[in-house]
Amino acid sequence: MYYPNNIEDNCYEQTHIEKVIEEIRANFIGYFELYLETEAGNKISGKKLNDIAKELGCTKTSKSAKTIDRGKVFKSIIREGIGDFEKDRPNYLEILDLESLEEHEDDPSNFKNSVLKNSCPIIRLTIQNKKAKELDKYRAEFHRADPNKLLFVVSNLTTFANEYIENFYNEEKYEDIQELKELGFTDLDGEDYTVYGVIGGGIKSHLLYKLNPSAFPNRGREPIWALWYLTNKKNFNCTQDSEFLMINLDKNTTQQNYFYPNELFAFYAFNIYKMLKEEAEKYGIYLDPAYRYVFVNSYLSFVAQVHSEEIDFLKSTLTEDSHGY
Repeated sequence: MYYPNNIEDNCYEQTHIEKVIEEIRANFIGYFELYLETEAGNKISGKKLNDIAKELGCTKTSKSAKTIDRGKVFKSIIREGIGDFEKDRPNYLEILDLESLEEHEDDPSNFKNSVLKNSCPIIRLTIQNKKAKELDKYRAEFHRADPNKLLFVVSNLTTFANEYIENFYNEEKYEDIQELKELGFTDLDGEDYTVYGVIGGGIKSHLLYKLNPSAFPNRGREPIWALWYLTNKKNFNCTQDSEFLMINLDKNTTQQNYFYPNELFAFYAFNIYKMLKEEAEKYGIYLDPAYRYVFVNSYLSFVAQVHSEEIDFLKSTLTEDSHGY
């Protein structure tokens, strides 16, 4: 029951993708109502949020939600999301600059042990998080990683992002995308963009997201968990349970599928953005496409937050009775 590095082939089929999107849409509005009611979870404690979610079943709005200025709240969430996104963005823009990366070619070890380890927020915080024992493996892999390979991959990701925006991305036609292949993300899951154990799907997507959130969504832990809940924990005929989970019955643990392909995640994130845009238009709110996936990341992080207690439980222990959640 433990996923290999690739998910099942049927997950790429158009009929499967359409079923997943249909299920996301069916569950989207319930979470969105709670998202506004709680101001993206900022108004109440995590425990209270869980209690409300259970009470509502994330399918209807409580009476208190009807008394709030929903447009005003949504605008506030948007402003806060953009502000949070921009706080550490200068660090990434400085690191992910092709001219700067070329200068590191004379000293890849400094790039690894100074720039990535100490100046790249997502890597620095991951390495320094000693409380999360599951990150011990990451720290060990980072220590062993070849500095030349790290520089090579980060440079490739930066080049990919720049060329994608310059040669492929078309703001006027982007939101007309209908199929997975139209995103043009297939190459991102290849070896030229990966340092196994160090720069995988999550971190590579985060780097791209910080470079340009109009085109690249953040495929982090919380967003993957969120997709599991938004699809109502269905497996859509996958033989290894949900494509969004990695279940290990031998170790009695489960976690988000950190092998989940960036291109598939991006397509689902793209469709969730369109759902958010539909809601924004109801309140006369403009979602700046320059921050398209900041809005999606805020919403998906909230969905995961709603279920934080269950996620913590599943990450630490999984019984046969809980299999198939």
